[in-house]
Amino acid sequence: MKVVFVEEVLGTAIPGEVKEVKPGFARNYLFPRGLAVPATKDALQRAEAVSKKEEKRQAALDAEARKLIEKLEGNPIVIRARVGDQGRLYGSVTAADIAAKIEAVTGEEFDRRRILLTVPIREVGTKAVTLRLTRNVAHALPVEIEPEESGRRRAPEPLPAPILQDQQDESEDDADDDDEYDDLD
Repeated sequence: MKVVFVEEVLGTAIPGEVKEVKPGFARNYLFPRGLAVPATKDALQRAEAVSKKEEKRQAALDAEARKLIEKLEGNPIVIRARVGDQGRLYGSVTAADIAAKIEAVTGEEFDRRRILLTVPIREVGTKAVTLRLTRNVAHALPVEIEPEESGRRRAPEPLPAPILQDQQDESEDDADDDDEYDDLD
């Protein structure tokens, strides 16, 4: 069945695109949600106009995304995190952490869902993170994870000395002495 897409359907089509789809997909999903209409003569003419309008809108979004990339290229993204003895992070660096740092660098709001991070970052070092800014513009952003400086590290507290059998006997004797004072209360 040939349909004209009115709205964007991720992974399938963009507005104004004419595609052949399965009849069940069109009847049960696209038509009820208003995402597509049957490909009639009028719909095809409308689709052409929508397609041109969508191209202009997409070009404007792409230009805006390239400006954002220019801002990011001049400023490194450095995230400080608590690190254990083996160089692994105590927690992890997520897309939300990276988005907050991008917002701080650019001064613009940035949606964390635009960051393609398959697994959270759990190690110190520089990682390439993909930003999917628009349908046509993606950028590999280097994110540097550094250990957090927390001043001087505390020395570990010494372990208590082991209790020997002779010392245990003496402590039991001291416990008996405490019974004398219980009568005074």
